[in-house]
Amino acid sequence: MVAAVLGLTGCTIKTFSRVFYLGPLFILHGAPYLSIFSREQLQALALVLLNVNDHGAAMAMAFFGFHSLLTGYLIFRSTFLPRVFGLLGVIAGAGWLTFLYPPLGIRLFLYLAPFGLIVAIALIVWLLVFGVNEQRWKEQATAAAVFV
Repeated sequence: MVAAVLGLTGCTIKTFSRVFYLGPLFILHGAPYLSIFSREQLQALALVLLNVNDHGAAMAMAFFGFHSLLTGYLIFRSTFLPRVFGLLGVIAGAGWLTFLYPPLGIRLFLYLAPFGLIVAIALIVWLLVFGVNEQRWKEQATAAAVFV
């Protein structure tokens, strides 16, 4: 549940930060009511909104880092999927946690993004092709029912 909440929080922050990504389009569009501002003021305001978007996206990436770290740990501990996916998820999550210090995360993004994308795609393909280990799932469900 914690991993789901962390992932949902990251998605919410990322979505909200995109509002600031679109704001400069309205500011620089040239609406008549903005004519009281100079061109430089409008450009500065647009840049501020883009910077707010960047900071919001970095904050969301930190939440995704905690989500990925926890999900990777859970996959590693479970016996339903190969442990390598859990290990790779933990490594990817640790990479996303570099966004706790945004200048570092931004500098490493070009290395982190392909790795995180490859890990996510590999897990999705595995689940689509092979699924989870159904026998182990049933064994653990039976063992849990005995204790209840």
